[in-house]
Amino acid sequence: MVEFHATTICAVRRGPDDVCMAGDGQVTMGETAIMKMGARKVSTIYKGKVLVGFAGSVADAFTLREKFEDKLEEHGGNLKRAAVALAQLWRSDRGMRGLEALMIVADREGMLVLSGNGEVIEPDEDFVAIGSGGNYAYSAANALYNHTDMSAEEIARESLRIASTICVYTNDHITAVKLEPEADLLEGSTVKQIEEV
Repeated sequence: MVEFHATTICAVRRGPDDVCMAGDGQVTMGETAIMKMGARKVSTIYKGKVLVGFAGSVADAFTLREKFEDKLEEHGGNLKRAAVALAQLWRSDRGMRGLEALMIVADREGMLVLSGNGEVIEPDEDFVAIGSGGNYAYSAANALYNHTDMSAEEIARESLRIASTICVYTNDHITAVKLEPEADLLEGSTVKQIEEV
């Protein structure tokens, strides 16, 4: 059976008012063919207060995202409690145990990686990357975060661009989503979503 895979996601947090997540657009069919160049793998959920991005099997990732949204609603938007509840479901539900995907979820307080075996990982740093180009994007984010004054969005985008020059499963069609400053959200503005072609 041929599976469709999505690749690299990078999230960066420069404090509560500068949180961004970016993803490339490539979807690979099996190991040899590019099926889509402009897929969206990052988005906002829970009234624009949470960013989510996925890598791995596309269908599995969408299933996990839906279940995570349900858990966020159940736990009043508490990111950690929702993530732990999803991990418990992931481990105990026979159908979910076979899902092959990784997710990064982030809000103003922090970010988490939800792994394919039902683990919840809180990164040591305020940046993280997953997917086939994840190590490259992480290395780039590490250097940019610690040695420049670039914003979260600039770091996430440039880290993915660098990964796309190395990883064959990552392209440079980058989509970024970021949380608006809390004051702007209270005034009713929407979460900023920017695409780069």
